[in-house]
Amino acid sequence: MPEQTIFATLAAGRRNWAVASVHGEAERLAALHARLTERIAPTDNLVYLGNFLGRGGNVAGTVEELLVFRRTLMAEQISGDAGDIVYLRGSQEEMWHKLLQVQFAPDPRQVLEWMLSQGVGPTLEAYGGIVAEGRKAAALGAVALSQWTNRLRATVRATDGHDRLINVLRRAAYTQDGTLLFVNAGIDPNRPLSEQTDSFWWGGGKFESIEEPYGGFNCVVRGFDHHHRGLIVKDHVASIDGGCGFGGPLVATCFDAAGRLIETIEA
Repeated sequence: MPEQTIFATLAAGRRNWAVASVHGEAERLAALHARLTERIAPTDNLVYLGNFLGRGGNVAGTVEELLVFRRTLMAEQISGDAGDIVYLRGSQEEMWHKLLQVQFAPDPRQVLEWMLSQGVGPTLEAYGGIVAEGRKAAALGAVALSQWTNRLRATVRATDGHDRLINVLRRAAYTQDGTLLFVNAGIDPNRPLSEQTDSFWWGGGKFESIEEPYGGFNCVVRGFDHHHRGLIVKDHVASIDGGCGFGGPLVATCFDAAGRLIETIEA
């Protein structure tokens, strides 16, 4: 995949809003959007840091809220100087992508069970899937699994706008001037950005050990912390996961053009 489709480049010299993992909590997202509407300017950048899907009770409603809010913002961006709106792929979106191809896995039953343990079930059900049917198909083999995943894929495509949003997700986003790098869960500080692969979703273990600019970026911002410890800001990293989907609030933060945290809102 060409680099320009993997990463999003954000206009420099702007304020940058970042929204943490939502995990299917549509009501919290709507409440956060209501607060954000009062604060975000048409020239501000807005980055959703992945994990819209999974875990919560209203996955489809969450995607719908993302689409509606995007339309609302774009209606106000009447100048050519409008900010960027970007959606990152989180671990939940990565699992959903893999689930739709689970028939090709070496051990589909094991992979399916692992995904279910990680919270993919609500996404599956949001698009017409039934966990028991998936398990049955996995036991029957590749043909049955292909039929099952094809039905899921068809349902997503038939839901206006959902397929398009899920297919335009980026692995990371960064400002043109190298001030900020936005990721889902983390990075491997020993690898360049182009070689991160799964580190974006599963590589959060070394995140807080980053004590100098990574890859020329002054600060790396993530939206998912496996321990959901809330707002953590250090010299060169920021973690903003308040635990939405795990009983905690949904958090959004605003960084100024120099990369300084200037505002935090919760819902």
